[in-house]
Amino acid sequence: MTEKQTTPQEPILSVRNLKQHFKSGFGKKKLIVKAVDGISFDIYKGEVFSLVGESGCGKTTTGRTIIQLYEPTDGEVYFLGKRISAGYLGLKQEIKDIRKTTKDEIEKLKTGSNNESEIKRLHDEAKERIDTIKEEIEIRKKQTRLEDKEHMKNMQMIFQDPIASLNPRMVVKEIIAEGLRIANIKDKKVINDRVNQMLETVGLVREHASRYPHEFSGGQRQRIGIARALAVSPQFIIADEPISALDVSIQAQVINLLNDLRDEFGITIMFIAHDLSVVKYFSDRIAVMYYGKLVELTTKEELFANPLHPYTKSLLSAVPLPDPIHERTRKRIVYDPRMHNYSKQGPSLHEIKPGHFIYANDEELAGYKKELGT
Repeated sequence: MTEKQTTPQEPILSVRNLKQHFKSGFGKKKLIVKAVDGISFDIYKGEVFSLVGESGCGKTTTGRTIIQLYEPTDGEVYFLGKRISAGYLGLKQEIKDIRKTTKDEIEKLKTGSNNESEIKRLHDEAKERIDTIKEEIEIRKKQTRLEDKEHMKNMQMIFQDPIASLNPRMVVKEIIAEGLRIANIKDKKVINDRVNQMLETVGLVREHASRYPHEFSGGQRQRIGIARALAVSPQFIIADEPISALDVSIQAQVINLLNDLRDEFGITIMFIAHDLSVVKYFSDRIAVMYYGKLVELTTKEELFANPLHPYTKSLLSAVPLPDPIHERTRKRIVYDPRMHNYSKQGPSLHEIKPGHFIYANDEELAGYKKELGT
């Protein structure tokens, strides 16, 4: 971020300039898909931080990259004060830039005479800088591969699809106990007691431990996924659209369950969703994402009271209300990204007021400040 967030707490999770790019296509026609393209934010202990946006904007990819299901292309992730993940695309580009600059400078010196010592100096300096960067790349690769299990068990994920995320060949007991065994807990009694405790915590019964996932409803399967995430007592949970595949009545049950678990265990939650009505009820702060970029970040009260970015306004205009008169007169705001003119200056994330961040260039920032009356 361009400016430090104003909060007395230390963040439990910090994301800095995170990028996740994928290659698409074959041969020479490969395209680079920038699913996540340089986002930064902090999440603080005990809060629900929601990441919202339309399908395909990079929300799920962000969550999966944070928890190391994907190796980041670039940027860094810090968890509990420790760097747990770091990409190195930017460092590789820096090596290319050093080589090109050095080559150009040497070519100029070759036209003169008695420049051998200067050419050697440039060679040596470039080699030293490149070797240092290569060492950092190796450190980042090693750190990503060898991150200790004790540290990472403090972070768990609840997946979007409760059917696809549970192994159909394993009974519920084995599904929930798998994380405990990975954490080197071998005592069968401890495992059985923990599994039963988690089942009861999420509103299921002990008898469910011997059943297979296909024997449960969608809401029950999602509760099993939550129990699996809670089994290792994490401090931080990434909930990736955990209710989108469920009926409306079941959605409310799962949200209330997550709320109760947050209050009971003090768990910090990163909630990924596209339903702003749910996010308004459940969140403390909300980050709006559009095509791999964060375009607005603030508290839920501020976001719904003073939305600034045109894309945020478009999302909010699509939220239905249980009022037929309002629905008949509701006007959708259509967002057109071509309305931004970044030909002279590109945008970045600015803190327009304490705790309220907006993605804009200087000209747009002045307009947003005028809109706020500041």
